[in-house]
Amino acid sequence: MSSRQHAEWLRTESVEPPLGSHIRGTYREPDLADAYRIRVPDTVSSDPERLARHLFDTSPRWVAVLMRIRDSIVAVVGLKTAWRLRRSSRNDAVERVGIFRIYERHADEIVLGEDDRHLDFRLSVMRESQAAAHGTYVTVATCVDCHNLLGRTYLSLIAPFHRAVVRSTLRRAARVGWPE
Repeated sequence: MSSRQHAEWLRTESVEPPLGSHIRGTYREPDLADAYRIRVPDTVSSDPERLARHLFDTSPRWVAVLMRIRDSIVAVVGLKTAWRLRRSSRNDAVERVGIFRIYERHADEIVLGEDDRHLDFRLSVMRESQAAAHGTYVTVATCVDCHNLLGRTYLSLIAPFHRAVVRSTLRRAARVGWPE
């Protein structure tokens, strides 16, 4: 594979949340709605849950550092922490991928998320074959609904990190290799 081909397989692009995504319309007026996609081999697994697990299992190490910093800050104001979500997943019947609750499963998409007192969010991992775009893609889309000033403030602070995390996680998953 040439360096040009390799770079193409690691390129993420900002797109609208896919028209067929089940998170579109979740919130009437989302405070954040974004999506990033990456081209994947046509042989990549068609199981969106497997793809989501792969994304979270291979995320860059610096993401875990950011999460620890985030947790130490938000715990002070009583928001859910990753540690608390991991612990609760062992004690309740809620199915999760990583720290995120599974809300819906579809043939080509899994919808994850969490609800908290400051905001609710949904995260979609979707595998799409697009004739117009000449390939197969994994798209991660996010929609956020803020409930109050705390939620809007939180979102304004973390949005740049969110974008970097999603893009880096997609690139890291591609470097490691997608499940077939």
